[in-house]
Amino acid sequence: MKVSIVGITGYSGLELVKILNNHKKAELVSIHATKEVGRRLSDVYPYLAGVCDLKIEYFDAQEIIEKADLVFFATPSGVASSLAEEFVQADFPIIDLSGDHRLPADVYQEWYKKSPAKKMILNKFTYALSEYTDVKGKKFIANPGCYATATELAMIPLVAAGLIETDSIIVDAKSGLTGAGKALSESSHFVNVHDNYMTYKLNHQHIPEIVQTLQAFDADMPEIQFSTSLLPVNRGIMATVYCKLKKDVAVSDIASAFAKAYDDKPFVRVQENLPELHNVIGSNFTDIGFAYNEKTNVMTVISVIDNLLKGASGQAVQNLNLMQGWDETEGLHMKPSYL
Repeated sequence: MKVSIVGITGYSGLELVKILNNHKKAELVSIHATKEVGRRLSDVYPYLAGVCDLKIEYFDAQEIIEKADLVFFATPSGVASSLAEEFVQADFPIIDLSGDHRLPADVYQEWYKKSPAKKMILNKFTYALSEYTDVKGKKFIANPGCYATATELAMIPLVAAGLIETDSIIVDAKSGLTGAGKALSESSHFVNVHDNYMTYKLNHQHIPEIVQTLQAFDADMPEIQFSTSLLPVNRGIMATVYCKLKKDVAVSDIASAFAKAYDDKPFVRVQENLPELHNVIGSNFTDIGFAYNEKTNVMTVISVIDNLLKGASGQAVQNLNLMQGWDETEGLHMKPSYL
């Protein structure tokens, strides 16, 4: 299968290149951006020499349709919402890594402060959390957000089984700096990030995405308390979820719910101990662990992912594999780098 990437110079686009280089059934045939056009990707990023020597091209939907069989959008939010329409009208498959096709138009505009895609376009997209969404044969995929992926995988088994008081959920999520993208800002300046820790958003745009997903498992699911903080590391997300158990729910019920949900899922590992970032960085794994405080009746669930892989490009390729009916793990056999 031939694929193209729009947004090649961003972190997610570059991760897609590395994954597809090891994929036996997908061939990268064109790469597109607004920067460094005409240059070979390996000249711009020498570490990709021999991995991807394609020249960066301007975006042209018709050329992509002629060359490829599917396009990945690894663009900032607000780009794919306009560029994807031509592909949808041509019935040409898309996997969008941005937030542009995850939410209803009015909710997207409220939280992202950008013009949404047309309703008829949004209605064609499937929000695809790989472990829970049947995407085989689908053509238009909205890849989940990084914070959303970590939080949803931690919460769905408990919400679906009715084990927790849903109005008690508090999520404290932390991300490495790459979660903010490559655009420079005061908050991402080395001097401000290094040797520091800061909470930066109490109203993150992934909140409605998370609530929308959880409501598919419990229609009465209320809003959640959710905050995001910046870790002084390059990559990784840790979502720490606090919630109260319902009456007569035992810790063994929690363990059973996670086992039932993920025993047959190759990229989710339920841990006996609380997980840590080093064990997933560089991989498509999600590690989940939990602990219970009997005195407060609070269950703490911790989920860790690599925000650029399971939180973006890795899950996008996982969705590609599932769409095509291929081995779910194809191209994703990266081992955690650990150090």
